[in-house]
Amino acid sequence: MSEYFIGIDSGTQSTKTILLDAGSGEVVAAASQHYDLIEGLPAGHKEQNPADWIAAIRYGIKTVLETSGVDRAAVKGIGVSGQQHGFVALDENDQVIRPAKLWCDTATSTECEAIIGALGGLEKTIATVGNGVPAGFTASKILWLKNHEPENFARLRSVLLPHDYINFWLTGRKTMECGDASGTALLDVRNRTWSKAAIDAIDPSVAKMLPELIASDDISGILRAELAAEFGLSADVIVSSGGGDNMMGAIGTGNVAPGVVTVSLGTSGTIYACADKPVVDPQGEVAAFCDSTGKWLPLVCTMNVTVATEMVRERFNLSHDDLSKAAASVPAGNDGLMLIPFFEGERTPNVPDGTGVYFGLRDKTFSVAHFARAAMEGTTLGLNYGLNRMRELGINPTEIRATGGGAKSAVWRQILADVFNAEVVCVASEEGAAVGAAVQAVWAYARRQGSPVEIAELCRRYIALDEASRAKPNAEHVRLYQRMQTLHDQTVRDLEQAFKTHRQLIQN
Repeated sequence: MSEYFIGIDSGTQSTKTILLDAGSGEVVAAASQHYDLIEGLPAGHKEQNPADWIAAIRYGIKTVLETSGVDRAAVKGIGVSGQQHGFVALDENDQVIRPAKLWCDTATSTECEAIIGALGGLEKTIATVGNGVPAGFTASKILWLKNHEPENFARLRSVLLPHDYINFWLTGRKTMECGDASGTALLDVRNRTWSKAAIDAIDPSVAKMLPELIASDDISGILRAELAAEFGLSADVIVSSGGGDNMMGAIGTGNVAPGVVTVSLGTSGTIYACADKPVVDPQGEVAAFCDSTGKWLPLVCTMNVTVATEMVRERFNLSHDDLSKAAASVPAGNDGLMLIPFFEGERTPNVPDGTGVYFGLRDKTFSVAHFARAAMEGTTLGLNYGLNRMRELGINPTEIRATGGGAKSAVWRQILADVFNAEVVCVASEEGAAVGAAVQAVWAYARRQGSPVEIAELCRRYIALDEASRAKPNAEHVRLYQRMQTLHDQTVRDLEQAFKTHRQLIQN
């Protein structure tokens, strides 16, 4: 009889739930529930009610169980992927004190500077915890609560990340694993321990508010009896440690051994790799995360990917297929038209005042096709800036696994292969983080049953590649894009002061 595992991916816009058949590796059912951010908040504030996540999870679990029709006694485990960096504040009765501040909340820049200052500057901060303290990370959100809502800080007793809060709801136990914890800026990522110095930079009392750190192949706990009864599940269903969405996305793309690199082409873009040892960037551009398999996950995030392609597609009323055909009609290099795609500012490189810049506009390149290809090439060159930083730190990709909406375009996959100078392939399942969470649950369950198995073996068993999507680099194009990369990076450096001046101009 097959055994089944539930994978949950709780994100900023929706929660996806899948049911994995551990015998066949098939996703036998899937469900999704959308929700919104809280409206009407001041600029920079991005918040959400954790109750919305729980309602979506209830819906998802019930739906996949009902639509699949599987024997519910055969469901053995649950794994949870959650949006990174969010701050869930609980009081002494384990009740949510206020809405969760999310990864995209940028209202805490003053607190970031204060923490970095208390640690002795950016260089010493990176030496202490392995990372800087960008506004997205959790640490600054805790200090923000102390500074701006002291009455709520006085009530604070537990600090949880979104996936940890979900695990707590499922099990009644507060835990945190090192992958997601490394995105708080409170974890010494080299030693996988809480950093007293970073905690003291906020408030020493926070040390007692952080949950127990558990191993990635450990369990957060057993599904609470009342929930087991509600869902019709057995009383011994395990809930794995879970992890952040990038960590679960790594498992879901089979990125669990050095050499494989995952690139996600969504609204923003991420590139991350598996490493056997900590990869700490002294410049702070590459995030030195732990992964959720006991290794490390150096990661680069850019803020503008499908932001650029969607802008072109919508302005010129193109379908996704039209956009790809237009981009494919122009040769590699785009006849000299290059886009600096910093429409939302940029995080890597750190150019918060950046704007979009088309460089090389002339009569020949002023066309829809050139604008389409510029969006794909420009965002890929931006991602490759980050990948080159990772290369400088010892990451040598042998294969790129592409996910996200942009990865569906064959012309874009070829651009990726040519710019990255590596083969690019998609995974067969589009539910990467949810599948990764389910696979991690299989891993934790096997260990608990006394039959441990390597996570890499489970990924070989459950993560299939779509070989029809594979793109191989064209040597001539590789050389062309290397020259464009040099021009792209130099143009960004040359424009940095102009970006700041422009920001001042439009604010006056």
